[in-house]
Parts: sequence; structure tokens; C-alpha cells
Amino acid sequence: MRRREFIAGLGSAAVWPGMARAQQANRMRQVGMLLSGTADDAVFQTWVDAFLQGLAQSGWVIGRNVRIETRWAGPKADDIRRHAHELAALAPDVILAHGGSTVRPLLQSTRSIPIVFTILTDPVGNGYVESLPRPGRNATGFMLADYSLNAKYPEILKEIAPGITQVAVLRDTSQGAGIGNFAVIQAMAPLLRVQANAIDLREADEIESAIHAGERSRKVLS
Repeated sequence: MRRREFIAGLGSAAVWPGMARAQQANRMRQVGMLLSGTADDAVFQTWVDAFLQGLAQSGWVIGRNVRIETRWAGPKADDIRRHAHELAALAPDVILAHGGSTVRPLLQSTRSIPIVFTILTDPVGNGYVESLPRPGRNATGFMLADYSLNAKYPEILKEIAPGITQVAVLRDTSQGAGIGNFAVIQAMAPLLRVQANAIDLREADEIESAIHAGERSRKVLS
């Protein structure tokens, strides 16, 4: 699917104000939301409220011309996959996906329903889109940050501590972002006469022990 076609379809479903008003007299539109959090999470509630306010400002009124199907999937992969299949089966006009953990299950569940993702790193490297200018599939959205920004980290550390020669980088290799972020740092480090060392971890409780290990080896952590 070309970006222009995708945006045209998405606009008729939920986003652009002018097209939204033109569609109000038509059938009830349906928007799916797959969230990797729980309904009692205050941060997620803030994001959802902002999204609903944006819809209202664009002329979409819940119950009048749009219906929202929200799935609070939580962080567990099995629950996210189950809810992704449920949303796809409903065939909404568009699905809002929060975070990388929700995008892949949705793409596995549907190849036709437009998917808009948020808070995502490296959609190309993760295989969600073919390229940034031309996503090519049924997904597009917003990146959290550009990988090139990670090149600044060793530069800043070198400015703070000019004498450092080694840097330890905490990463989660199960996430494409973890691998991609380290690759940029690793490429920049030799230019600053610094050696970048990866410390792989998967769980939050491993962070403290990794930091202590870095301190014992006298490496600066990033």
C-alpha cells in the first residue's frame, strides 16, 4: 500500500478534520486501540484521553459517528496476541497500536486494516514497514527517536570525562531497538578512542547487578 493511499483511508476513518466532517453523515466508524498497559495505569490513561480529545476536536463524537474498541492487553505477549486477533476480527476502520510489542501481533493478524503505531523505535529494522518514506504495508506511525541520536551519547560522555576509554551499554537483545542503538554507539566510539562494550539483559531486576558489574570493571555506563 502506498503512503498516499494509506493516509487517504486513514483520514476517512479517524484523523483529518476536514475529511472527518465530510464523513459524519456516513456510517458509524470504528477505531480499535491495542494498548500494552492496564486500565488503571495513569500514564496510559493520559495518552488515551489526549487521543480522544483529538478525535473530538476533529469532529468525531463517540456514539454518534465513531465507536472505540479498546483492548487493555497489559505487558504479556500472549495476552497482546489474543487481543490483536480479537481486534482484527472486528474489522475496524483503523487500529491504533501503542508500542512495538503490539505492532507485530497486529501485522500477523491483518494485512489490510490500517495500523497506526506510536512510541516505536526502528520500524524498518523491526520489519514493520519497508522504509520510512514508503511504509509499503498496512502500518505507519510515529517513531520515538532516530537511531542517529545515539551517536551523541559517547560524545557527551567524552566531554564529561575526557579520560574514559571504555563504555558499557545496557541493552535488551530481544528488542530490535536494543541492537540498533548499540550499533550506532559502537560505530561512533572508535572515533573518540573509546571502546563500547555491550551488557545484555532481559529483566528490570538485572539492571542493578549490571551497573555493579560495570563499576567493578571501571566502565562508564550509558
